[in-house]
Amino acid sequence: MGFGFQGWSCILVSVAAVIFSGTCLAKKVGGVKGKCDIYEGSWVVDDSYPMYNSTLCPHIRKEFDCQKYGRPDKLYLRYRWQPKGCHLPRFDGKDFLRRFKGKKIMYIGDSISLNQWQSMVCLVHAAVPDPSRIFQKANGSITTVTFQDYDLSIMVFHSAYLVDIEANRIGRILKLDSLKNGDTWKKCDILIFNTWLWWHRNGPTQPWDYIQVGRKIRKDMDRMVAFKEALITWAKWVDSDVDFNKTQVFFRGVTTHHYDGKGWNKAGVTNCSKETQPISGSTYLGGLPESSHVVEQVLSGIKKPVQFLNITNLSQLRKDGHPSMYNGVKRNMDCTHWCIAGVPDIWNQLLYTSLITKNRNKMCDL
Repeated sequence: MGFGFQGWSCILVSVAAVIFSGTCLAKKVGGVKGKCDIYEGSWVVDDSYPMYNSTLCPHIRKEFDCQKYGRPDKLYLRYRWQPKGCHLPRFDGKDFLRRFKGKKIMYIGDSISLNQWQSMVCLVHAAVPDPSRIFQKANGSITTVTFQDYDLSIMVFHSAYLVDIEANRIGRILKLDSLKNGDTWKKCDILIFNTWLWWHRNGPTQPWDYIQVGRKIRKDMDRMVAFKEALITWAKWVDSDVDFNKTQVFFRGVTTHHYDGKGWNKAGVTNCSKETQPISGSTYLGGLPESSHVVEQVLSGIKKPVQFLNITNLSQLRKDGHPSMYNGVKRNMDCTHWCIAGVPDIWNQLLYTSLITKNRNKMCDL
């Protein structure tokens, strides 16, 4: 299931390649410095969460607004991510506004990017004294929320495949080696990229008729191979076109759905409708999806310092974090997207942690 985007603006947040793990020097529990991977850990209840009241954020689409559309439980809102042996800094909206005043931030990808963008907008919205000074505008593929008093724009750019789809006399062609939107993206200060959700789609909802690589056009091909080809095209663009003296680039890892209970030891369960708590511990029985390995393989070949938001495993543990039937869309069971407030807030907390790190490469000042 994917959604169209109704408004876009520009700081590009891309999650990618050269800076791979979340391993860094961090303040450990107990105050001792040491190595810590912020993506290894577990979910714990914290009564100070969620970090904002979703009923006060006007930017949430009905598909993600679980509390508004009747979700009866609230425990899923109170979980925070606890890395093994160190603490994440809490997202500080006032600090974010101060640090990134005058900047443009852009999320680029599919409807999961929209999910994360709306979370970030709500996190920052909660810190603004005068919400009447916040404006949202849609323009084609871009939706922008502008925090007027801070000259800060947080945007989302709808690009489900990152590479281009072009129409000609034979139909719509997905061009795996063509990326023409980059001139818009690279104008931003922070780019956050994501793609995967649409790559296995077929039938009436598939938005292309043919796939092209070089001069060869075919009706279809192995989707995982096509996914990798597109990521390689994106990676080449990052290396050749993005000025890292101006722009930070992130690539967010893939997220998977929860329609198969075998992943959490409930064989026969076919959706997330009755799930109210995360999987305990740090291991998802279903293992990492093949697409996540493809992402890491491509990112490892990028020369530029792209940062990888490695949120796949921690998101797999949150079988309770989806809208299920509480999504404002009749007769729709959604175990793919995420409630807001909810899990995407933690993705943005991890992004914030990376952004405020004094030394982007390895030192996490937590």
